[in-house]
Amino acid sequence: MTTTFQKRQKEMKRIEKRKMKEEKRTQRKADKTTSKEGGFDPASDPANDPTIDWNHSNELNSQE
Repeated sequence: MTTTFQKRQKEMKRIEKRKMKEEKRTQRKADKTTSKEGGFDPASDPANDPTIDWNHSNELNSQE
């Protein structure tokens, strides 16, 4: 049979877990709103990616 102390410890752990989840939820919500407020992010634009070969000059010529 569990003692009062053990029950209290379990309850405290439950409360702490609940707080952690709420903080994570709040952080995710804040991250979503900041990304939406910023609108278009030019850093994530694939046209600015220097590793993309837009002319396809590295592909083999299939006609030859």
